[in-house]
Amino acid sequence: MNAATALGRATDGGIANGAGAAKAAVTLSEHVIEIVSDSGEGAQRCGQSFGAIAARTGNGIWTVEIIPAEIQPPARSIAGASGNRIRIGSRRVTNGGNEADLVVAFNEQVLLGRVHERELKPGCIILLESMWRDHPDATIAAAYRETFDELVGDGYDVREIPMERECRALVSDPRRGKNMFALGMLCNIYSLDLQLARDQVAFTFGKKEEKVIKSNVALLEAGYEWAESRLDFKYHIPATRANEAQIVVNGNTALALGVLASGMEVCAMYPITPATSASHYLSEVFEKVGGVVHQAEDEIAACTFAIGASYAGKCAVTITSGPGFSLKQEALGLAVMCEIPLVVVDVQRGGPSTGQPTKAEQGDLLAACFGTHGDAPKVVMAVSSIEDCFYSIITARKIAETFNMVVVVLSDANLATSQQPFPRPIFNEAWLAPPVDQSPVPEGAKPYDWDPVTGIARRFVPGQLNGMHTLTGLAHDRLSRVAYDPETNEEGLRHRSLKLAALQKTLKTPTVFGGEEGDLLVIGWGSTQGAIEEAVERLRAEGRQVSSLNLRFLQPMPGGIKEILQRFKQVMTIETGWSDSPGDELINDSNRRLSALAMMLRARYLVDVDCWSEVRGQPVKPDTVYRVLSSKLVQGRR
Repeated sequence: MNAATALGRATDGGIANGAGAAKAAVTLSEHVIEIVSDSGEGAQRCGQSFGAIAARTGNGIWTVEIIPAEIQPPARSIAGASGNRIRIGSRRVTNGGNEADLVVAFNEQVLLGRVHERELKPGCIILLESMWRDHPDATIAAAYRETFDELVGDGYDVREIPMERECRALVSDPRRGKNMFALGMLCNIYSLDLQLARDQVAFTFGKKEEKVIKSNVALLEAGYEWAESRLDFKYHIPATRANEAQIVVNGNTALALGVLASGMEVCAMYPITPATSASHYLSEVFEKVGGVVHQAEDEIAACTFAIGASYAGKCAVTITSGPGFSLKQEALGLAVMCEIPLVVVDVQRGGPSTGQPTKAEQGDLLAACFGTHGDAPKVVMAVSSIEDCFYSIITARKIAETFNMVVVVLSDANLATSQQPFPRPIFNEAWLAPPVDQSPVPEGAKPYDWDPVTGIARRFVPGQLNGMHTLTGLAHDRLSRVAYDPETNEEGLRHRSLKLAALQKTLKTPTVFGGEEGDLLVIGWGSTQGAIEEAVERLRAEGRQVSSLNLRFLQPMPGGIKEILQRFKQVMTIETGWSDSPGDELINDSNRRLSALAMMLRARYLVDVDCWSEVRGQPVKPDTVYRVLSSKLVQGRR
């Protein structure tokens, strides 16, 4: 055994790296922590609880779930890591950060998966379950020792922790308790209040029997005491308690809460990763406020059910992900043709086809804008934070009913499972649409009496006196009669398109982050906002003339954007969707495929917009964006 290996090991009776004396906590501005295990060992719950405790302390947090591609991958598999990443800061945190500073791993194979994905910082502290070193299966023991030596040799600070043994002293099945022991260790390491941790455990297991709560609290306390007596390091990340009430939820829960707050009463869906948890939450609470969650037999049925509910006078929402969104396209065309309000939430994932169901990507923008056959104008919005997931749904419902349009809200797998504290919303009646007008329809009024300026027509609701008419998805005239003549077809297309222009006139020009002019403007949308702005802030602190713009409305785009673009020497987008690399041998200016937003900006504003993108299935990191923008600035000086 080499000296480095000996240093990394904590013997059964000893103390990791010679701890024992009172420890002074090192003050940090932030840290990134990961907890990884096999599926079913509770690492995700551990991470969520740890993040919640830190948030209640007053720290800024952002958590990202680590989800394997398979529902139940084989135990001890490199690709099977399940868990959570938690970024804790002394101020508000807007993204998952860079590589991890500390990792708790329940076996060495899931840890290797994170190493191979380059998610660990050089010299990262690793708290590794030691039970595998002396495992009865010689192959497993050998694999563990080989990996341990390799990690130590690569410079990682590996500490072996006898979690299995310590937990077995308290519970018969350590596999179902190890996560709470790990939570206790982390609370000690990061100087978090033990009573807050006990309260969080009681909240997490609140629906269980009292003995279950007591057992998990005992495991928490054991982990806390073990870390206090056996580890030689401790950290403190200053926190400031918020002056107003906060909530800590993930993006999907925030979307569901937005549905409740908006006054929508019907959600029709078909289960699909990573969107399903939004409808799961609604299924638990929607009925209490008079709402209905309809689980349809497939995605097409879910969409048409929602359209039917909206036609009947409600405004419905259907929630899905990329493959389901593709299946809904024909039905979305029906909603556009019939001018029925509808909100569609697309929680994007890696694609195409089944792709990467548990990984993040921004691959659906063009499908959202142009996926439906024929000219079928839809409003397309993108959410960029957990808080935005809540408020954007309220806005989407208002737009859908005001303009009798389909509104697509694009989220993604990064936001879906990430947690972030934000001020507890205070209900405002203005969030709700006014009651549907069910007064008698005036004599002679037409179902599609389009306004010549805005394209908007009065919404007819079944049952209104004098409002009876035939609804059709065929081309139709103002009386909703099927019509095939050229003039009528163009009249309908023109007025449905005018509604986008009418909405665009109401949108505010987005605010530039940084200076109003400069050397480089970077544009993003959705969940990349936090990482982009963090990188821009860092560059501006260095004196670089870089700014950013986050687009919330992608169709239509607000006015004033072209004027912003023209004030910068270079413009580029950062996206997590595909674009060809200019460095590839076959790629040149005439055949390079650009990322979706770059194409849309170039086409609309005739401005030279470059792009950079990655599709690693992971949230883009601030350091990565910083390096990309630094390189772009160097190119601009040549």
